[in-house]
Amino acid sequence: MLNMPRTAASDRVLERLQVVPVDIDDAFAFFADAWNLEAITPPWLGFRILEAPRVLDRGSLLAYRLRLFGVPIRWRTEIADWQPPSAFTDVQLEGPYRRWEHVHRLRQVDGGTEIHDRVVHRLPFEPVASLLAPVTVERWLAAIFDYRARRIEALLART
Repeated sequence: MLNMPRTAASDRVLERLQVVPVDIDDAFAFFADAWNLEAITPPWLGFRILEAPRVLDRGSLLAYRLRLFGVPIRWRTEIADWQPPSAFTDVQLEGPYRRWEHVHRLRQVDGGTEIHDRVVHRLPFEPVASLLAPVTVERWLAAIFDYRARRIEALLART
């Protein structure tokens, strides 16, 4: 499911929902290991974690590097909310967006765990960014989250 309506003048929202065949504790433990983020990010982004604690918690700081069209981008986030095993939120402190807030919600359901991602983001360089977003950022985020869903399914199915 992909939905990108605006929530405020220049905010955009991406939402995804998937069910994985593991219990909620195992699913949450996967996300609590920050180093799994590299395994669920598409290789074409050249994503690397530069700094992260072994296990996440409220207040954890993470630093990443990625490349977009060969341009290196540094990104820093903080775990602003941590509610094991049902939810956590990461918020961009520094990076490519004017705003990035990614809420992860997990819920035990028949057949496994439902994972709901909700990303509220605001692009730099408005209002020009709004003209280009449908053919750039929105497509890139859709491709990133498609890849992410496939990798999460494959990695969690092994546990």
